Amino acid sequence: MIENIRLSFQGIFGHKMRSFLTMLGIIIGIAAIIAIVSTIKGTNDQIKQNLVGSGNNIVRVNLTSGGMEVNPSDGFDVSKVPLIDDTIMNKILEQDSVIDAAKYHRANVWQGVNHGKSSLVGCNIIGADNKYINLLGYTITEGRGFEEKDFTEFKNVVILDQASAYSLFEGANPLNETVEIMGTPFVVIGIVEKIDDFEPVINSIDEWDTYYGDESSGILVVPDTCWPVLYQYDEPYQVLVKAIETEAMTDAGKSTQDLLNGYINDNSEDSVKYKSEDTLEKAKELQKLSSATSKQLIWIASISLIVGGIGVMNIMLVSVTERTREIGLKKALGARKRSILGQFLTEAAVLTSIGGFIGVGAGIGLAYFISKVAEVPVAISVPAIIISVIFSMMIGIIFGLIPSVKASNLNPIDALRYE
Repeated sequence: MIENIRLSFQGIFGHKMRSFLTMLGIIIGIAAIIAIVSTIKGTNDQIKQNLVGSGNNIVRVNLTSGGMEVNPSDGFDVSKVPLIDDTIMNKILEQDSVIDAAKYHRANVWQGVNHGKSSLVGCNIIGADNKYINLLGYTITEGRGFEEKDFTEFKNVVILDQASAYSLFEGANPLNETVEIMGTPFVVIGIVEKIDDFEPVINSIDEWDTYYGDESSGILVVPDTCWPVLYQYDEPYQVLVKAIETEAMTDAGKSTQDLLNGYINDNSEDSVKYKSEDTLEKAKELQKLSSATSKQLIWIASISLIVGGIGVMNIMLVSVTERTREIGLKKALGARKRSILGQFLTEAAVLTSIGGFIGVGAGIGLAYFISKVAEVPVAISVPAIIISVIFSMMIGIIFGLIPSVKASNLNPIDALRYE
């Protein structure tokens, strides 16, 4: 075998240009497949990242009616929805798929948030517990976050995001200033910013609402113990749960949804129920579509591998013709059919394997080039690289079989007389 490999390299480098042109079809096919798989894999990863919240594995479990999120201020009957106390929160945290959770109130208001002559339109007011800000990945950039005494002493304090701080204070320092929320004064104690490198591509108003709808023109976060000052006392909570991993998000959301609905004593069709976001399932559906497209493109790229295989078979037939006397001499000296067959099959496999390795390198380079030009993500697939190299070797064996059989079946007398 080692001798056959040595002779294969000797034959290949003895005809460099011919060998390269023969490998070109293999190189193009493998490069195309590697580039397609890497691009699709990167796209699938970003699809999942886009839909599941930039990798923080957070699932929202909201009150809904008829599939739509409800707000008690809109007139929905939430009298049969119990408040989420520490006992219920502990049961949520005991679930295997959940590592952390937070409860909160949320209201979108179009007026009622003011500082002097400045006001916010279409902002979100959040009544949060002490875990909410950290769980969503907000970072305190100025001032401080909530402390335990803010909750126990029912302090009217508020944390602003960058958008609401700028709109209300127009660049001035907002710390320790007063903001009126629904006619009640709240003291600003901190400014938060969400650290997130992800910038989604927005193609429609629905996509904008998915990614930025919660932010609107600003977010104001107050302690949940102050919520009764702003709204009704018995308003139920929404819940955030953080899954142990991305793949566990669906389970974490559904188990929390079922747990909370178990406390609601209303089984009518139009009743208010908790429902988790199924963003991971949406990601999977998009990934299936992306993978289906990938498979079609891979089959198209494979055509060049077939063309390359035909080129290998052609050049091996030429090689057999050129080396007819050599084959005849080997047979006259006692070489068996198996030895001749193995020599030419090895040469064909080595030829396509070299093309496969070059194709892998070219494919990786092409993937990054596409990433730069088309601004799409790329994730190099190691299994695809290994399979491509093995596949290129198999092409050499399959398409080199006919020339190898022809060489092994040559009559030594006729081969020696060949001119």
